[in-house]
Amino acid sequence: MNFLRRRYEPFQVKHENIEHVSVGCFKSTLSKVLGLGIIGGSFLVKVPQILKILKNKSAEGINVFSVLLDLFAISAMVSYSFVSGFPFSSWGDGVFLGIQTVTIAVLVMHFSGDTVQATAFLASYLAVLFVANSGLTSVNVLWACQAMNIPIVLVSKLMQAYTNYSNGSTGQLSAVTGFMLFFGSLARIFTSIQETGDVTMILMYICSTAANAVIAAQILYYWNADAKSKDAMKKAK
Repeated sequence: MNFLRRRYEPFQVKHENIEHVSVGCFKSTLSKVLGLGIIGGSFLVKVPQILKILKNKSAEGINVFSVLLDLFAISAMVSYSFVSGFPFSSWGDGVFLGIQTVTIAVLVMHFSGDTVQATAFLASYLAVLFVANSGLTSVNVLWACQAMNIPIVLVSKLMQAYTNYSNGSTGQLSAVTGFMLFFGSLARIFTSIQETGDVTMILMYICSTAANAVIAAQILYYWNADAKSKDAMKKAK
């Protein structure tokens, strides 16, 4: 029996190693696929929001300070990830989300009647972005900015949630954008764990997912409330 056990044990260990490698390979592949899928989706995440603002020529219901905080969080994450050498699949969506978010910020300022401020803001933002990614900024400073993202993400989203609550509607917020942001940040929790192992990034995406869930829930709630209101008005007529 001992002889058979000694002959069997190496095969058992080898089998366990194969299973371990297979699971690790599956997780790595899934993370890459999710990451690339999120990057692909990020091309269009905030486009519905931009089109809605342009179509209505209004930024009603959009909290500009919330947008600016969101832009800071995205920019800090991208700069920190780029300088740290993390895989592009773990943060590439931030590049396209940043472009779309800065576009929304400029449009909100423009349709609020301050085009000069919008132009000056865009120029300043591009200058800061260059300094952050050109090697002129210490990685420790970028890490500190990334760490600040955890409260910033919560504050920016909850400010928008409070604006929605105060107005009793989600205004010009796009439902498509809201839900894509929620599912994107949810998937990013897994890809951040798998590809970066960076605690600050993981915590940021956990907080972002929770905050995006609040916005998504409000979109659903006020959507139903608006539908009931319209039905009531039709019946009254």
